[in-house]
Amino acid sequence: MKKSDIAMIILIASVSMMIAFAIASNISFLRVDDKPEEVSVIDPISPEINDKPSAEIFNKDAINPTVKTVIGGSGQ
Repeated sequence: MKKSDIAMIILIASVSMMIAFAIASNISFLRVDDKPEEVSVIDPISPEINDKPSAEIFNKDAINPTVKTVIGGSGQ
């Protein structure tokens, strides 16, 4: 490659970057908003464990999901 070819490639690349920057700066969704945004803040999670589990879930009449359930009877 000649020096003039390399200079032409650098010139074309720099002009292309300038055009791309000008187009990108005019696109509305690529701009950064100056106004601050309100966000909600949650309470921190406590590392402590409750002493008693919920009586609604853990009671003597609760369904045990580890017991095998057969629906429709036996196939024999």
